[in-house]
Amino acid sequence: MINIPKGTKDVLPAQSYKWQFVEDCAKKVARAFNISEVRTPVFEHTELFARGVGDTTDIVNKEMYTFLDKGGRSITLKPEGTAGVARMFIENGLSSSPLPMKSYYITPCYRYERPQAGRLREFHQFGVEVYGSPSPAADAEVISAASAFLKELGISDVELQINSIGCKTCRAAYNAALKEYFAPRLGEMCPACRERFEKNPLRMLDCKEETCKAIAANAPKILDYLCPDCANHFAEVQRLLTAQGIKYVIEPNIVRGLDYYTRTVFEFVSTAIGAQGTVCAGGRYDGLIAQLGGPQTPAVGFAAGLERLILLMENTSVPFRPQPVPAIYLAGMDELTRQKAFALAGSLRAAGIAAECDVMERSVKAQMKYADKIGARYVAVIGETELSNGAANVKNMADGSQCMVPFDGLAGYLSK
Repeated sequence: MINIPKGTKDVLPAQSYKWQFVEDCAKKVARAFNISEVRTPVFEHTELFARGVGDTTDIVNKEMYTFLDKGGRSITLKPEGTAGVARMFIENGLSSSPLPMKSYYITPCYRYERPQAGRLREFHQFGVEVYGSPSPAADAEVISAASAFLKELGISDVELQINSIGCKTCRAAYNAALKEYFAPRLGEMCPACRERFEKNPLRMLDCKEETCKAIAANAPKILDYLCPDCANHFAEVQRLLTAQGIKYVIEPNIVRGLDYYTRTVFEFVSTAIGAQGTVCAGGRYDGLIAQLGGPQTPAVGFAAGLERLILLMENTSVPFRPQPVPAIYLAGMDELTRQKAFALAGSLRAAGIAAECDVMERSVKAQMKYADKIGARYVAVIGETELSNGAANVKNMADGSQCMVPFDGLAGYLSK
């Protein structure tokens, strides 16, 4: 027997309706915010992620699925959604389209890391990207869309945490302060942090090693180093969130794990799924498009892991939309009546009504048991009498009541 690869998971029929519910909620919110769907390849040239995500991040250094294709090109399975959308924006000349360009995606992503609750090596993201606006109003709108998505799912036990990590101007002074703080403690820190110290000290704040986390806890805070423009931008984001009634807390230790972020960063956090408590996160990345070779284009967005959301909903007893069940099961008693049941099921399906009939050549008793197991709302057994009368005795499985319904009136009866 060949088993599923470690860190991946099958979505079984008994679970798929939950995924469909989450995806439908995402699409509903996207429509409300006039956000259009985009689809990018599952794999891209490795350079895209090295330049976009950042060569000092754990994703690029440790977690990417990278291989050489038959042409000797380095290819990587996408570890996140933003870099691919940025590449699409540049390659298709979308900077000349009406701005802002508001897009969303629902996509699989791949990271080689230790599987844990809500985090697999193959996972799925719902993400929103807004290109073209430098305004704090765009930040607030994206956060509002994320908040609306979680509310649409029925998730309320989350906390919105926000921060600003500034721009290149204020980041230079902050990086100098971080180096001054970390320098005498560098010998106690992990090899990765010692490398980050030279390349990008901000990444040291995102280290998962306990010793490094304890040292970083007392590091200087970025909010004390914001330039006037970044400070004003962050203040306006807060004002707009408050005006919309969106509650938040300022968490100065949020830096996000990707190098492309600037200014606003945010996370929606829950304690209901263990240590991996972030269920939705994002921020602004004004330099990403230019960094990848496109025109200077401000951008802001977020992504949410579907596995984590489903786990959170299960752990907190948030109801999913009920699993779909057939409106009616049509049972036949012999070959002739099975043929009629098959024909009736076809006409009902054509009318948009979910109908089931026997394709296993079961006995009537076995068909009735099967109809009950799949939750059919009505059952009709078709025998010689029903064929002669052109009508079926339809049983309501919820209350046991029965009613004779002409074959050509079934669609109308079931649509009531």
